[in-house]
Amino acid sequence: MNPGGKRGRGVPDVAGDADSDTGYIIRVDGAEGASGGTSAVAPLWAALIALVNQGLGKPIGFINPLLYQPPNNTNCFHDIVEGDNGAFSSSKKYKARPGWDACTGWGSPRGAQLLKALSA
Repeated sequence: MNPGGKRGRGVPDVAGDADSDTGYIIRVDGAEGASGGTSAVAPLWAALIALVNQGLGKPIGFINPLLYQPPNNTNCFHDIVEGDNGAFSSSKKYKARPGWDACTGWGSPRGAQLLKALSA
């Protein structure tokens, strides 16, 4: 069951800092600039999963179902409880709240805790 009481995953599963104002400074063709959005957060998560794989000594595989099983979702994320996705949403706006929500999923990762939970 997902947090909405239905079978399957919730969307989104997780979050990351995607705000270009607080996101990542990158260099492209010698010019620096701020970057955000999924294009910044997806590689961040990919790098984290590569480190998890290294720590486990094997590939974790499809991690999404594991995110919904305790203890994997307990203390493994910074729960985001304020804000919404209104900056780019033209119709529906979802608000962050305690626990899983349709704006930030479980929240942003706590890498060491996530590795520990997935090692169990």
